[in-house]
Amino acid sequence: MPQIIRPATHEDIAQMSALLEDAARARAAGDPALWRLSPDLRAEISDAVHAALTRPDQPFRQFWLVAEQSGRLTGVIHAMLLPVPPIYAGPQGDPGLILPDHAVADDAAPGTHAALLAAAESALRAAGAQILLTSFVRGDDWRAAFVAAGYDPLTLYLSREGPQGDAQAARPATAQDIPGIVARSAENREILFEIDPFWAIHPEADARFGAWMQRSLTLTDRDMLVHGPAADVEGYLIAQPASRLHFPVGHDISAVGVIDDFYHRDLAAGGTGAAALLQAGEAAFAARGTQAVFVVCPAGWAAKIALLEQAGYATAMVWSIKRMG
Repeated sequence: MPQIIRPATHEDIAQMSALLEDAARARAAGDPALWRLSPDLRAEISDAVHAALTRPDQPFRQFWLVAEQSGRLTGVIHAMLLPVPPIYAGPQGDPGLILPDHAVADDAAPGTHAALLAAAESALRAAGAQILLTSFVRGDDWRAAFVAAGYDPLTLYLSREGPQGDAQAARPATAQDIPGIVARSAENREILFEIDPFWAIHPEADARFGAWMQRSLTLTDRDMLVHGPAADVEGYLIAQPASRLHFPVGHDISAVGVIDDFYHRDLAAGGTGAAALLQAGEAAFAARGTQAVFVVCPAGWAAKIALLEQAGYATAMVWSIKRMG
C-alpha cells in the first residue's frame, strides 16, 4: 500500500507521541545537557500534541502532518507561521517555520523525509508564507532533504555545557544605559541586514527595542549586562531562559539559558571586550544554576562565530532559509 502524507488528527496522537519520543531521546543522546529529557516525557508530548490538534484557541497558526503506510504512521512534521519580531520590518509577511519536532521511523519508506518536507512547505505556502525556514538538530536524512529542497543556513545556535566566567567583566544594566544599548542594537541590526535582507529593519525599531529593554529591566528571570559606562556603552548582553520556540516539548529547559541579544563594538575586530562580556553572561548563568547555554548567531557572521568557538561553543542547531519565487 503506497504511503500517504496527510494532516494529523486526534486519532494519531498515540503514534505521533511515540515517534516524537524517539526523536527526543535521540537528541538527548547526542547532548544530554542541552536536550535533557522531561521526567514525564511521553505524557508531556502526548498532552502537547493533543492540545495542538484539539484546542480552538491556538497561540499561533500551526500544522501537523503525518506519513502513513499500511495503517501505521511512519513520520511526523510540525510547522508554524512565525510572527515577525517587532524590530524587524517583515516586508514579505510572517515566514513559515518547520520546527525541530519532526521524526521519521527507521523503517519508513525511502523519500519519507522529503515527502513530509514538501507537504509542510505546501501547507505554509497555502497559509501565505513567502519565506520558509527550517530548524535542524540532527539526522543525515533530514539534512539531505533540506539541502536538496534549496535551504541555506541563516542562523546558528551554538551551545556549551557548564557555563563559567568572570562576573566582574561587565556590570548589570540600569535605566541610564538604555540609550546606549539602543544605539549598539542599531549597529547590530545594520550588520544583520548586511548579512541577509531577511533582517530588514522596522522604521520604529529603536523605539520598540528601547521600550522592550525598559520592560526587561523589570524581569527577574534574566540578567541584562553592559560593558562600558552609561555615557559610552560599548556592548550589551541579555542572559535569559530558554523558550519552547527552540526546544520541542519533551525536553526539560529549566536549566538551559539563551543569549540572543549580544553585541559589542569590537566584535568585528576580534577585541577583548566582546569576549569579556560573554564571560560575564556565562557567570550570570552559572549563578542561576544553568547547566547549558546556547547563543544565537547569524550563519554569515564569521567574527562572532569565531569568538564563540574560541570560548568552547559548538553548533547545536541550524535554522535555514528558502525564499519563494
